[in-house]
Amino acid sequence: MLKRKAYSSLLEWKMNHFKKCLMIKGTRQVGKTFLVREFGKNEYESFIEMNFIKNPNLKEIFSGDLDVETIAKRISFNIEGAKLVPGKTLIFMDEIQVCGRARTAIKFLAEDGRFDVITSGSLLGLTYAEDDDPLVEEAESNPTGYEDFLTMYSLDFEEFLWSLGVSDEQIAGLKTYFDNNVPVDEITNKKFENLFREFIAVGGMPEVVADYAVNRDFNRVHKIQSRIVSDYQFDIGKHAKGAEKVKVRKCYDSLPRQLSKEITKFQYSLVEKGQTRKKYGGSITWLIDSGLVNACYSVNEPFIPLFGNSNEEQFKLYGNDTGLLCSKYGFEMKKAVLDNFLKGNAKGGVYENVIGECLVKKGYKLYYYRPDDSHEIEFLIEKDGEVLPIEVKAGNSPTVSLNRYIEKYGPSIAYKLIDGNVGLSQGKKTIPHYMIMFI
Repeated sequence: MLKRKAYSSLLEWKMNHFKKCLMIKGTRQVGKTFLVREFGKNEYESFIEMNFIKNPNLKEIFSGDLDVETIAKRISFNIEGAKLVPGKTLIFMDEIQVCGRARTAIKFLAEDGRFDVITSGSLLGLTYAEDDDPLVEEAESNPTGYEDFLTMYSLDFEEFLWSLGVSDEQIAGLKTYFDNNVPVDEITNKKFENLFREFIAVGGMPEVVADYAVNRDFNRVHKIQSRIVSDYQFDIGKHAKGAEKVKVRKCYDSLPRQLSKEITKFQYSLVEKGQTRKKYGGSITWLIDSGLVNACYSVNEPFIPLFGNSNEEQFKLYGNDTGLLCSKYGFEMKKAVLDNFLKGNAKGGVYENVIGECLVKKGYKLYYYRPDDSHEIEFLIEKDGEVLPIEVKAGNSPTVSLNRYIEKYGPSIAYKLIDGNVGLSQGKKTIPHYMIMFI
C-alpha cells in the first residue's frame, strides 16, 4: 500500500468534523476510493460502501423520505451484511454525482450525526450544469454548510520517495541542509537529483508509482501512463458539453506544444491557428475546473492578495501530473529527462510544470510576474503574510529577473531552484529542485 498524506487529513477530519460530512475531490485514478476503503476498514468498526455507477440499484436507498431512520433501514435492506453502529460506522458514497438524492441527503445525515459520511466522485470540480454525462443528477438541495472538502492529487515528491523506500529520517536529515543553508554532500545531492528526475518521468499517479516501485521498468510506466491519458481524453468526451468536447480536447492536447515554446502566456493560436479567447475561453475554464490542469495567473503587482492583483486573461497552464505530461511527449522524453540530456524550451517547460505541480500539492495557488518583455518570475506564492518569488532554472544560469525583483521589492527570502546545490547570498536562497518539498 502506498503511504498517502491524505490519510492524516482523514484522521483529522474524523476527530474534528463536528457533524460535517466530507467530500473528496480529485481527478480519476488519484487514489480516492482506495484510500477511503483503507481508512474505513482501519479506523471504524463498520464500513459501508456504495458506488452508484457500479451498483445503480443502490440509488433506491434515497428514492423516498430522506430522514436518517428511513435511510438506515434501506441500507440494511439493500446491502447484505451492512452494520450501522452509531458513532462507529463510516458510510462511503462513491460516484455521488450520479445520485442527486444522495447528495441532498448529506444535510440530514450530518445533522443527525450518528454515522460518519464521506462522498467522492469523478470531476467533482465541475458544476452539474457543466457535465454532459446523462447519468449525472443535480441535487434537489445542496448541503451547503454541512460538508468539509478535501482535494486529492497524485503522489507528491515526498510520497514518491516513500514508495521507493526513502525513510522519514532520511528526508528529515535532508531538510537540515535546507534549514541551515548548508550545501548537501555531493553523493547525497546527486542521489536526490536523480530521484527527482525519476519523479518527473514517472509522475505521481498511484498505479504508475506502485508498478514502478516493484518493477523499475519505464516501458511499463509509459504504457500505464498512456492508458491514463486516454482515460482522461475519454472523460473529456463524456463530460464536456456539446461543441466543447472537441475544443476542450484540443486545449488539453496542446499542453506539450505550449510548454515547448518560449511563451509568456497560454497561446490560443497553438490550439488552432488564428483563434482567440472568444472561442476557447470556456474550454480552458472547463479544464481548470475539472482538475486536469493547473492554472498560473499573471499578476500586475506582486502584493497580497495576489488574487486581487491577477489578470485572468493572462495565464499559463500546466499539466496536473508531470509524468503524464512527459508521456504525451513520447517515450524518448523519459530517457532525455533521466539522463539529463533534455535541451531547449521543452526542458524549461517540463521543470516549470513539475515545480508548479509540487506547489499546488502543497496548497499554494500559482501566480507569475512579468513586469516587462525581458524579465519574468516563474512563480509567486503567498507565505507567512508576504509574497515570495520562486525562479526556476532547468540548469544553473544567471538570475537577472530574480536579482531585479529582490532589489525592487526586498522579500525576506527569494528562491532560485537549480540543477545544483544549496546556497544563500543577499536574501537569495539557491536550492536544488528536489527541495521544493520543503518550501
